[in-house]
Amino acid sequence: MNEDTIYAIATPPGIGAIAIVRVSGPQARALAARLFRAGGELQPRIATYGTVVDERGATLDRGVAILAIAPHSYTGEDTLELQIHGSPIVARELVSALLACGARYATAGEFSRRALLNGKMNVQEAGAVADLIAAESRSAARAAAANLGGGVAREVNALRARVSEILEELAAAIDFPDEVADPEPVQLKIVIGEISAALQRLQREGEAGRLIREGLGVAIVGPPNAGKSSLLNALLGEDRALVSEIAGTTRDTIEESIAVDGVQVRLIDTAGIRAHADRLETAGIERTRRALSEARVAIVVLDGSRRLDVEARELLAQTADRPRVVFCNKADLGDAGARELDGRADVVGSVYEHATLEELRRAVARTGWGGELPDLERPHLAALFELDAVAEALEALERANQTLERGDPPDLIAGELQRAFAALGHLSGDDAGEQLLARIFARFCIGK
Repeated sequence: MNEDTIYAIATPPGIGAIAIVRVSGPQARALAARLFRAGGELQPRIATYGTVVDERGATLDRGVAILAIAPHSYTGEDTLELQIHGSPIVARELVSALLACGARYATAGEFSRRALLNGKMNVQEAGAVADLIAAESRSAARAAAANLGGGVAREVNALRARVSEILEELAAAIDFPDEVADPEPVQLKIVIGEISAALQRLQREGEAGRLIREGLGVAIVGPPNAGKSSLLNALLGEDRALVSEIAGTTRDTIEESIAVDGVQVRLIDTAGIRAHADRLETAGIERTRRALSEARVAIVVLDGSRRLDVEARELLAQTADRPRVVFCNKADLGDAGARELDGRADVVGSVYEHATLEELRRAVARTGWGGELPDLERPHLAALFELDAVAEALEALERANQTLERGDPPDLIAGELQRAFAALGHLSGDDAGEQLLARIFARFCIGK
C-alpha cells in the first residue's frame, strides 16, 4: 500500500469553466476535513457544495468535493476530487495548500498506476486509458474504448491456461510414467494449432489497431510540377502548400492530416525529385527521400498529360517494391503519360475533380489497410511490447509443433511451451516488471 498521498490538477492549463484537483492516498479524508467546509462530514461518492479553504483556513473559492473510500475508487485508495472555478491562480493556491498539508505532487500516470497495482485495472486497460486520451480520430477513440473492458487480458489468460494444461499433462507423464501415458501427439498438435490460430488473429488485429491509433503516414512524391502540392491542397480543402508553375517551388516537407474512413492519414507533401537541382533544392530532395522511407504508403504523382521523363521512370522503379498508389494527374490536359503506363496507374484523373479525389482516398485505404477496417468494437493488442510477446509465443509454439512433426517424444516440447507460457504472462500483465510499467505510464499526463 502507498504511504504517500498524491495530488495533481486534472484539467488542462489555462482559464476554463472549472478546474479539477485530484487527491489519492491515506490522507485524502483528513485533507477533505481540513480544506473543505460544508457544515458536516462528506458522504462517500456524493458531490457536495461548499467552501474550499487553504491550510490556514482562508477562503479560496466555492466549489464541489467528492470523496471516495477505498476500495471503491478509481485508484483503489481513498480519493478526493475538488472542483473549483477554472482560475489558474485559484488552482495553484489549492495545490500549494495540499503541499503544505503534507501531500506531494503526482508523477505522470501515477493515479492510473496505483489503480493497476491495486487491482482496479490490468495492463491492457491502463494502455487503453492513455490511448483514449491521445486519440486523434473517431476510429482511434473507438478502438481504445474497446480495450477499456480488459477483454484482451481475459482472452490471453484463457490461452495461457490451455498451454498450462499441456504442461501439466507432460509433467504428470514424466513424473509418473507407469500411471500416466504420454499425451497423444496428434491431439497435442491440434491444441497447439488452435492456440496459435487465436494468437495469429490477435496479431493481425493488433497491427490494424496500431495503424488506427497512430495513423497512416503517406508521402506524396513525384517529379517537379506533377501536381503534388495541388493534391495536398485538394485533399485538405484549403491552400496549405504554395503552388507554382516554377519547378522546385516546394523546398521542404509539409505535413497535414485528413481522415479516411475514420482513420487519421498524415499527408506529407515533398519536394520534387530531379537530377539537376540547386543546393537548397537538393536538401529538400534529401528530405523527400527520408520521408518516403519512413512513410507506410507513397502516392507517386506523375504528369499524365505528357510522356514520362527520366525522373518519373526512376521514381517508379524506386517505389516498385513498396506500398504505393500511382496517380496520373492532369488528365484534363492529355493522357500521353497514362497511355504509356498501359494500365499500371492506380488512379488517372485531375486533382480538381471530386471523383478523382474520392478514388485516391479509396486507393490509399486499399493500400494502407486493405480497404476494410477491423471490428473496432473488439478488444485488440495495442502496444508494441504486446505484439512482441505474441510473436515470441507464436515462435515457441511453432518450434514445439515442428518437434512433434519430426516424431520426437512429446516431453521435448516442454521447454518451448514454457517459453510460450512466460511470453503470454508478460502480455497479460501477470509478469509485468518495473521497466514495463514505466514504459506504459510514461505516456500518461499528470493527473491521470
